[in-house]
Amino acid sequence: MHADFLRQAVELACDNVANGGGPFGALVVKDQCVTASSGNRVTPNLDPTAHAEVMAIRLACQRLGDFQLTDCTLYTSCEPCPMCLGAIYWARLQSVYFACNRFDAAAAGFDDSFIYDEIPKLPAERSITMHYIDLAAAVSPFQAWSRLESKIRY
Repeated sequence: MHADFLRQAVELACDNVANGGGPFGALVVKDQCVTASSGNRVTPNLDPTAHAEVMAIRLACQRLGDFQLTDCTLYTSCEPCPMCLGAIYWARLQSVYFACNRFDAAAAGFDDSFIYDEIPKLPAERSITMHYIDLAAAVSPFQAWSRLESKIRY
């Protein structure tokens, strides 16, 4: 069963290449049914966040009417990149199955190793310098959130 869904993700990735997208495909499955699927749409959508996993997660959340996918499994043609990994954790997916790994992706020209290397660095030491500015009112949005009784925690 897992291999069948994973094969669908790989087929979707191949179809996506033929339709102008990147070589990645992902499915979100709930109760043995595909809830959402997508290929990588970065270049057609002009959106660097339009990775297959992120797109499938967005569609699944919309279709299920929830921002959490705790009862869902993600099947993806390749090991998720750091951005997609973050989305997977935020969506609280139950599990992930993938076909290729990050080294296969790197060999095809999709090398995310520089991002993995950047994550543990202090912000000022990253290749895209990040600047902290101490603003007096910077925490006011968090204070407003803390006071909000009707908030939905995520």
